[in-house]
Amino acid sequence: MLSGWFLWFILFWVIILFGLFAIGGFFMFRKFLKRLPKEDGMSDLDWEDYYIKQTRQLWSKEQKQLLEELVEPVPELFRDVARNKIAGSIGHLAFKRRVKELTDEIIIEGYIIATPKRDHKFLLKKLKEKEIDLAQYQQFFT
Repeated sequence: MLSGWFLWFILFWVIILFGLFAIGGFFMFRKFLKRLPKEDGMSDLDWEDYYIKQTRQLWSKEQKQLLEELVEPVPELFRDVARNKIAGSIGHLAFKRRVKELTDEIIIEGYIIATPKRDHKFLLKKLKEKEIDLAQYQQFFT
């Protein structure tokens, strides 16, 4: 029979493992939902990949560098996913507007649209550091 401190140790580890499995399951389930096809037969992740492929030739080195600088505040563990989602949003804007080349304005607008509102404060800080006028982007922050 278990007694005293060892019982509490086992109970502590059961709670910790259950919590970690719950957190991991939550993120796996979110990824699963994003991979499910919608009415048009393509999932959100399929559309992101499509727009990235369609607009790949529009990206210059400077614009890729700007995207890297904007994504820098995102924790490294999630940075690839964030970069892909943001590039997909930028590609969607560029594809919808049928532009011949990407501009910084489209990149910033796509970044604002792709990121949750709680992360806009990091973007605002980064744009102020780069001395970019925020007036033309105010409608996207609301």
